[in-house]
Amino acid sequence: MNRVDNINRGMADLKPLQSVDIPSLKGKVSDEEWAIRVDLAAAYRMVAYHGWDDLIFTHLSARIPGPEHQFLLNPYNLMFEEVTASSLVKVDVHGNPVGPTPFITNPAGFTIHSAIHMAREDAHAVMHLHTPAGQAVAAHSEGLLPLTQTAMLVRGDLAFHDYEGVATDLEERERLVAELGNKSGMILRNHGTLAVGGNVGECFIKLYFIERACQAQIMALSAADQCNSPPQGTPELAAEQGTAGLKVAANLLAWPALKRKAYRLDPSFAS
Repeated sequence: MNRVDNINRGMADLKPLQSVDIPSLKGKVSDEEWAIRVDLAAAYRMVAYHGWDDLIFTHLSARIPGPEHQFLLNPYNLMFEEVTASSLVKVDVHGNPVGPTPFITNPAGFTIHSAIHMAREDAHAVMHLHTPAGQAVAAHSEGLLPLTQTAMLVRGDLAFHDYEGVATDLEERERLVAELGNKSGMILRNHGTLAVGGNVGECFIKLYFIERACQAQIMALSAADQCNSPPQGTPELAAEQGTAGLKVAANLLAWPALKRKAYRLDPSFAS
């Protein structure tokens, strides 16, 4: 029985989740793990707030410090707007739950994430989306174009990976990691967007810039017969500025502000 058959067989035994009763894990995990859980849950809520979620599909993951190589992943049967710090599932490198949990995960969906987490020590958070704008740019033969300041800030730090079908083939992981290299963003061609970060906040802000740039590109290409090209050398300058400034902006400014927003919208994410 192959990997896809195993997944389908497991899905056939599932029963629909009628209600969400999530026992709190606060005080039952380390303070460090709890802080990562709260950050990651906030990221799920902010993805939902921006309309980037794709029903229950796509994933945001975060590594738990320690030699066990364990990660936090969303329950596969919860909407992103329902995710809480306690509902996040601790999984191994194969995406399988570590210990008992009332929730299910999608091991196939963790294929991309596990590859990057295991290959990159700096990949403490990995986020992947299927937004319409991100998919549209992923389908464009030239990918992300230097049409806006936002695009130019991140474009130099983007890698590309050709589409190989739904990511259930573990052999794809080696190719994806090789193409990502040391970059912190990726366009998965004909598929979507991906970001890597040293923590949840850095990763989210990187993904925000990528998604914002994709949205602006689609709007520009659909509204203008001919787009203005930036002066020679400015895309490279903006890329240097983005490399220097995005991490600082994420950690000290933008991510703390987004967490405050998440608390204002619905503080239950941190439960």
